[in-house]
Amino acid sequence: MLVVTRTGVGKLAIAPFDIAISQDVTGVYLDRTRADVGFAYHLLSRELEELKKLNQGTSINGIVRSDLEGHLVRIPGSLREQQRIAAILASLDTAIEATEGLIEKHKQIKAGLMHDLFTRGVDDTGHIGPAAQNLPMGWRWVPLGQLAQIVSGVTLGGKGPEAGVTVPYLRVANVQDGYLDLAEVKPICVLPSVLEQLRLLPGDVLMNEGGDFDKLGRGTVWGGEIENCIHQNHVFRVRTNRASLLPEYLAFHSESAYGKRYFLISSKQSTNLASINATQLRNYPIALPPLDEQARIVQQISAANAYRLGLGRAIEKLRMQKQGLMQDLLTGKVRVPLHEPEPAVA
Repeated sequence: MLVVTRTGVGKLAIAPFDIAISQDVTGVYLDRTRADVGFAYHLLSRELEELKKLNQGTSINGIVRSDLEGHLVRIPGSLREQQRIAAILASLDTAIEATEGLIEKHKQIKAGLMHDLFTRGVDDTGHIGPAAQNLPMGWRWVPLGQLAQIVSGVTLGGKGPEAGVTVPYLRVANVQDGYLDLAEVKPICVLPSVLEQLRLLPGDVLMNEGGDFDKLGRGTVWGGEIENCIHQNHVFRVRTNRASLLPEYLAFHSESAYGKRYFLISSKQSTNLASINATQLRNYPIALPPLDEQARIVQQISAANAYRLGLGRAIEKLRMQKQGLMQDLLTGKVRVPLHEPEPAVA
């Protein structure tokens, strides 16, 4: 049986066994001699936007069963062709789910790796050091304020100055946990002196003041992706003294479980929101190893990130492949062969 949500329409599933359903779910029983349930699932998944147009209601939208029954779809007359199409798309779904599983597993592996690196260190051969009661040998606790210059950004609001220049600026939404989302970077008009004061340089670490709990303290290293870019006051710019602290090490340190715990405990909290101020950020204790060991730690975490990015590209490629096949196969633009070629006879 195919199940379709009536309220909050847009969710579909194939029931793996006999189930009872509530009034908010519609069960679609198909004539198995004429329609394949897997094909119907993929077909309706492609037509979600059309299904949403059937929504009725004011505060809570929903689909009336008669409207769903009257929804017209085009299907191949051959049941076997439907089954072949469903099998092709299902194989891509399986590959996507397997890759998603690898990504989740890799997140756990990376979290364990980061814990070991920041509590045990790594020697010059690349091996994790022995467990330490406090800090690995040669490490020390140093407040971030002694290792970096911390600057808040421009405050938004009001008209820009008449003698100002328009430049791009980064918001909290642009600074993700370990990467930058530059899909939408907004402009702002500021005085040239403000631009000189707040202009981002490659190697600056961007750290969020707050927002939702998951945004607290998260940050990444600016690589000079946009010229003459500044940042708003809810994003801190941390410019490290590279003779003591590598910016990449700081970014990974704040991404670790230790960093997240510090910012969460130190933050000012309200309902679903939290924030840190510049003083708390300056007091952030950094577990500081020698510079060469920082570089080795950065190298190992960067390699783990590269593997994760590879998985992300693979899953995106699979999704695009599936989208293209759905367009071709579910519209009849491309027909699947139903008969295998006969073997040649000597």
